[in-house]
Parts: sequence; structure tokens; C-alpha cells
Amino acid sequence: MSDDTGATTHDFVWVPKASAIAREAGATLREFLAQGVETEYKGDVDLVTIADRTSERLIKERLSAAFPEHGIYGEEGTRERMQGEFRWYVDPLDGTTNFAHGFPQFCVSMGLEQRRPGLKPEEDGTLVAAVVFDPNRDELFTAERGKGAWLNGKPIKVSRTADLAEALVATGFPSRKRHDSPNIHFYQEITLRSHGVRRAGSAALDLAYVACGRFDAFWEFNLNPWDTAAGLLLIEEAGGRSTDFSGGHYRLDSRENLASNGLIHEELLGLFRDMFAGRELSPIPTPHEFALRRAARTAG
Repeated sequence: MSDDTGATTHDFVWVPKASAIAREAGATLREFLAQGVETEYKGDVDLVTIADRTSERLIKERLSAAFPEHGIYGEEGTRERMQGEFRWYVDPLDGTTNFAHGFPQFCVSMGLEQRRPGLKPEEDGTLVAAVVFDPNRDELFTAERGKGAWLNGKPIKVSRTADLAEALVATGFPSRKRHDSPNIHFYQEITLRSHGVRRAGSAALDLAYVACGRFDAFWEFNLNPWDTAAGLLLIEEAGGRSTDFSGGHYRLDSRENLASNGLIHEELLGLFRDMFAGRELSPIPTPHEFALRRAARTAG
């Protein structure tokens, strides 16, 4: 018997039940979207909707029934069984602003961390399972550690793009305190040096898209564990790389998130280092110069 992760059901420990929960939560979001929802504000422009809370409540109830000893850390305030070995990081509606405006780019994101005994509160455990469900496209991204990354039953891999100039890259901006974010400066430089930068408004989907090769890289400042836990494991299992902006190992509470196919990672890290240091950036190559560089790389 197989499920929509693409492998036999018994191959996976957590993904089958978590996938069913994500699909149910996604169906709930679709119903709210069709009806229209009221919104309120957590900050200046940080929206929250009744759909967020309803989805998180559903996920909490279903996870508690399926995995009664697992902890749950949700964006909308759920904090249960946080001292256990396993902890789910749940974003019940990643892309709330999109959702509130009827823009169909949002998802349910669930990442599972295993925390060994004696681990300090500020230390990360090991990400062991990931589920990201896009209810608008009916796309289910899944992974368990050591078992690959999957999209609707088919294995996925990161792209093979080896040059930033040929890469399609994604980023995001904070919904609050945008004027304090330095990201607009990085957005400008990377836009000029890449094939394009997309800002679609759902970090979990952006990371999933890196995992399946739709994007070649993603970066963002000040994300939260529920934004990244699932996507980071998807990328790792798909053969990609995730670090902070200096190349250090990513952390679930990191203020810096850089994920890529691995092939353009060092080029991006070099750009970040130069920008943070205030160094003069290398000139953007002309089309002719880039063609010569590409030809040399191909010949080599």
C-alpha cells in the first residue's frame, strides 16, 4: 500500500498522519477563502485572521490525537508539551497577508524536531519530518530524514543552476517594521546580479520551491521556527544547503536564513559578506562577459 508521499506507507513514521492533518487544515483554509474572512492586526500591518486560529486549533487537536506525547509550537500561540522528545513547529497559515487579500499563495507548514535528552533550551534538536501543503495547487511536499524529499508522490531534487546570473531567487520582507529591514539593499543587488528575484509572501512555499528546483535560492531576515522547520528539511533531503549569511549552520531561531541548491551558495555568501562589510561590490558583468564566463565554465 502506498500513500501520496510516493513510498509505501510503512516506510514513513510521521508523514502519513501529518499529511492527512495538513490536508484537512488546507481544506478548512479553502473554505474560509471562499466565504471571505475578517482580519485584525497583530502589529502595524501584521494581519491575523480567524482562519489562522481555526487552522491551528484543528492541527493541535489532530496532532495531539495522532502523537499524544509530541509537543506543539504554533505561530498563533499554541505551546503544549514543550519538554518532550519531539516537537512540531506549526504554521497553520503561512502567507496570511496573501490570504487576507485573496491572493492564492499560502500553505500549511509542519516541521518535526527530535530533541535528545539533556539538550539545552537554546540548542536545536534534529529535524526529522516535514510537511508543507499548498491547498490551492493541491501540492503536498513531504520529507523524513534520510528518506528523500517528495512532491505528490514523486521524488524532488534541487536545481543544477551553477551561476547566480542564471538563477531565479526568492526573498521576503517583514510584515511589520519594514522600514527597519535592511533587505531592500540586498534585494536590489541580487536582482541586478541574478535572473530575477521573486517575493511571493510565503517563506515555507519559497523553501519548498528551492527543494523542488523552481527556485535556485532563498534568503530572508528574521524568520521564526514555524516558518522554516519544514522547508529546511525539505531542502536538505533534496540535496540543497541551508546556512546563515556567514555560512554558519542554520538555527531554528536564526535571524538569517539562506537556502540554495548548493551550487550558488558560496557566490551568495560572498555577496553577503561584501555588503555587510561595506566593501565595493564587483561590477556586474556585461552580457558578453557573462557569455565568455559561461563558455569557460562549460569547457572546463
